[in-house]
Amino acid sequence: MSITQRSRIQIGASVSVVLKADQRSGKLTQGIVRRLLTNSLHHPHGIKVQLEDGQVGRVKEIHDN
Repeated sequence: MSITQRSRIQIGASVSVVLKADQRSGKLTQGIVRRLLTNSLHHPHGIKVQLEDGQVGRVKEIHDN
């Protein structure tokens, strides 16, 4: 599943994101999407989202639940 397409990510989806502070290490943080922050339909580094706990990062994985 393409994580660079905004249409693939839904509010309420379970995802793994890379937070800004973790970009060098690539550490993933899991959460539920509260808001989509990227306005464009596509972003090469992943769509930026806000998780329900308030953290912001770029989606790297979408979990099927």
